[in-house]
Amino acid sequence: MVSASGAVPPPSREDAARLRVKVEAIERNGLAKRPAALVTRVSEREVNAYLAFDAKSELPAGFTEPRITVLPDLKLSGTATIDLDALRKERQSRSWLDPLNYLGGKVAVAVSGRLTSSNGLARFALDRATVGGITVPKMLVQELVTFYSRTPDNPHGLNLDAPYPLPARIRQIDIRPGEAIVRQ
Repeated sequence: MVSASGAVPPPSREDAARLRVKVEAIERNGLAKRPAALVTRVSEREVNAYLAFDAKSELPAGFTEPRITVLPDLKLSGTATIDLDALRKERQSRSWLDPLNYLGGKVAVAVSGRLTSSNGLARFALDRATVGGITVPKMLVQELVTFYSRTPDNPHGLNLDAPYPLPARIRQIDIRPGEAIVRQ
């Protein structure tokens, strides 16, 4: 929807609610003994509304203003503002060489790459990551991904170079302009 001025209105709570309904349907279908061949379209707008209104309690400490964008070449771009002081309090440094020991304040972060998936597995191939507009090495991004993706079932977290299983019996996610198509 475009306003009379040509501007796209910001994501709304209604957009976030639409995504919640879709996610619940995907989860229910994934729990079924014989899941249906369900195809669900999820818009970029719905994802960003969810991030703005519903995901705050699920985001790591110090992460604000998250946004996902499908780029013209169908790569994904994720941006956020990170409070490095809050991040440092939550994450224990492992060495004096840790670059996060020497950074502080709130900074803009951005990552871009390509999401591919098939047969219930996905992989995000990182192209670029920046902190405060400065390109950072993949090793630093991996350190943060590892830290924030650890679970009791996966104490080592996700590896950026390895495929990872999709939840709810999702077989594939296709990225299209302005949307993702989730296939179960």
